[in-house]
Amino acid sequence: MLRTLDTKLLREVGEGTKAMNIVAGQPADAISGERIEVACPSDGAVFASIPRSGAADVDAAVRAAREAFETGPWSRMTAAERGRILTRLGELVAANRDELAALESRDTGKPARQGVADVAATLRYYEYYGGAADKVHGSQIPFLDGYTVFTSREPHGVVAGIIPWNYPLQILARVAGAALAMGNTLVVKPAEDASLTTVRIAELALEAGCPPGVFNVVTGYGHEAGAALSAHRQVDYVTFTGSPATGTAIQCAAAQNNRGVTMELGGKSPQVIFADADLDAALPVVVNAIIQNGGQTCSAGSRVLIEKPVYGDVAAELAKRFAALVAEPHDRDGDLGPLINARQAERVAAMIADAEAAGIPVLARGGVADDAPEGGHYQAPALFGPVDPRAVIAREEVFGPVLTAFSFEGEEEAVRLANGTEYGLVAGVWTRDGGRQHRVAKRIRAGQVYVNGYGAGGGVELPFGGFGKSGHGREKGFEALIDMSAAKTMIFNHG
Repeated sequence: MLRTLDTKLLREVGEGTKAMNIVAGQPADAISGERIEVACPSDGAVFASIPRSGAADVDAAVRAAREAFETGPWSRMTAAERGRILTRLGELVAANRDELAALESRDTGKPARQGVADVAATLRYYEYYGGAADKVHGSQIPFLDGYTVFTSREPHGVVAGIIPWNYPLQILARVAGAALAMGNTLVVKPAEDASLTTVRIAELALEAGCPPGVFNVVTGYGHEAGAALSAHRQVDYVTFTGSPATGTAIQCAAAQNNRGVTMELGGKSPQVIFADADLDAALPVVVNAIIQNGGQTCSAGSRVLIEKPVYGDVAAELAKRFAALVAEPHDRDGDLGPLINARQAERVAAMIADAEAAGIPVLARGGVADDAPEGGHYQAPALFGPVDPRAVIAREEVFGPVLTAFSFEGEEEAVRLANGTEYGLVAGVWTRDGGRQHRVAKRIRAGQVYVNGYGAGGGVELPFGGFGKSGHGREKGFEALIDMSAAKTMIFNHG
């Protein structure tokens, strides 16, 4: 059962915080002295600040990471010792769970229970990668007579992690856990809208025993600090979660230095409901998969495909559930919280308005609490249907609490609609037919396909990534350790 958080803590955590970068194990302000105000999405009120880092700050952090990798104790530490540090970091996350959950909730606007769930998943990442650090093995390859050939997995070196604002704790953990387990050093640039828990985790990493320079954080704007980090010549590998447009820019910057990248770039994920599905099990999951974190989730189930014999009943039940949803401040722990900032709220509202102007029927609209603060960035959930698959709202990622409904006849059309966007991140298939489960799951082009379920409490053990516009490379699970390392082949000619 998830813990509840004290309302006073949710409203006051981080108040007056003047966060600092963490460079070479020490707190550091931006060299320019400039700072960025941190506002709570629930009311728009400024409650903290972060450094506005630039290229010089990034350079200092990368050089610290390079020195720690090449000459520090980290490069000589055994995999088991690295694993123990990650495990201790997990223990410190558990010891500070209420503070971290409340800070994540206030900084991002997500309901308190989601902040608590995020801390639980974060703890699991550090536990998982702490235990996996010494489980990555090389191999021997049969070769010519007189030769012995071995392979090993080697760290890239300095890894740049560019972290989004929707799940800072979790996404940092899946990057840092895998990168550090493999012996890399790390420079993290969190999103300017939600940096506070990233800085706090870096402080805890030092307490856990990370040597100075191994886990560095620089805060600031993406076009300043983020651009400088992705283009830095001493960065060996870049991992990014965010929009396809920004992902393209980061890949271009990394390509100038011939550096590898892992890109997780969003989705337009389908939930396919066949006529024989267990609707009592499916419908709550379908609703939660689009309102969780206000729909600001790369893997949000933003399209629901319903087989024609049950389309009317399912659409009506979804409409009933959507009409009852209410957006509230993070400390109310309601159905959903505000969106991250005014720009995001305006974008989502514009996409809804354009769909309505195009004549797409609105089946239901939720509400916003009457007493929600005026400075908050709230968006009532909306359900559209039936939707033409060619419509913009059917093809493009809204990144808000907006669900589009479609009807289909048979497996062929279901698969065609499911694969009918440029994205391919996650999908859900709901049917009692065992053969259909396997046929449809196999044919849907997505990095993860759930059958009679959707999402898995963070899914720490489950490789995660996409096809097409959803990006490339894999995070989570053991697969992430492969992305965070390179194969080395050693050939011995002994006659």
